[in-house]
Amino acid sequence: MKRHHHLRKRILKKISQHQHPQPPPSGNQHVLLELISYDEKNFLYRNNLPVDSLLDHCHNGQIHWVNVDGLADQLLIDKIGARFNLHYLLVEDVLNTEHRPKADEYEDHLFLTLKMLYRIEGDLVDYEHISFVLGKNLLLSFQEKEGDIFNQVRDRIKPETSIFRRRGADYLLYRLIDTIVDSYYVVLENIGQRVEAIEDRISADPTIDDFREIQALRKEFIYLRKMVYPLREALNKIIKNESDFIEERTIKYYSDVYDHVIHLIDSLDTYKDVTSTLMDLYMNTINYKMNEVMKVLTVISAIFIPLSFIAGVYGMNFTHMPELHWPYGYYSVLAIMAAVFLGMVGYFRYKKWF
Repeated sequence: MKRHHHLRKRILKKISQHQHPQPPPSGNQHVLLELISYDEKNFLYRNNLPVDSLLDHCHNGQIHWVNVDGLADQLLIDKIGARFNLHYLLVEDVLNTEHRPKADEYEDHLFLTLKMLYRIEGDLVDYEHISFVLGKNLLLSFQEKEGDIFNQVRDRIKPETSIFRRRGADYLLYRLIDTIVDSYYVVLENIGQRVEAIEDRISADPTIDDFREIQALRKEFIYLRKMVYPLREALNKIIKNESDFIEERTIKYYSDVYDHVIHLIDSLDTYKDVTSTLMDLYMNTINYKMNEVMKVLTVISAIFIPLSFIAGVYGMNFTHMPELHWPYGYYSVLAIMAAVFLGMVGYFRYKKWF
């Protein structure tokens, strides 16, 4: 219990420090290349260069992170694949944005694909497919759209005292995956706030918009579960297989991310149950309000039944009705109807029907 409490406390601290990125643009008609090369003494950053010029900087002896924004230019992706000797099945998986998260190990590379989340504005969340290819002193990242959540990682690579400078590409991959998983927590926190707001509104005055939002939340949770559950399997595969691409001293960091994903799954299951409870609360509240309306209508109908009977009796057109020629007949009937009305209201109040 103490371990989970410590883990939750540390995750919430990360959420509070997390900087929300700008949303990626809606169009993706071009591909942007970015290269970060570094070792203990040197740091090089290049972007928006032709593919040949950028890849020529990837020489041995340094850690190279090649980031590709956009998958529209398949010829360029194939060229990168040929330059780094990527398996053709791996290239196909990079271009397939519908893949569920998974990890595959090839002869020269370790492949990992997953989803990256953006919280844009308010309740809007954007999902982006991202793939990583890990090699010796090399990390390739292929993003579906321009823009990401890795600016903090880029900034932390620059100082010579940074731990990145003393570690390999496997540690860089860990930090990028950890950043993505942290973004899941940011989105999940936002969804939790929406759930609480819906619950408050339902308790006060449920509307059809609340019902639609609950349905939208349920679909969002289903999609999140489809992303997170396979990610657990992918990370477990990396940890258990003892891949040659992951140094032994780095395995513990991947295990830490794995623990975060397990905690995410537990949170998703909890929110899924809460969402089902919200739907039950909505239906129960609607039914209660409907019952209240029906009770009021029933009471009104019950009160007017005897009054309608009296009015019907004296509305008959018989010639010989003794009360018709009585001077006080009209007022007497009104008094009787008033007495019946007050008596029935008093009886219903005594029964606590309203």
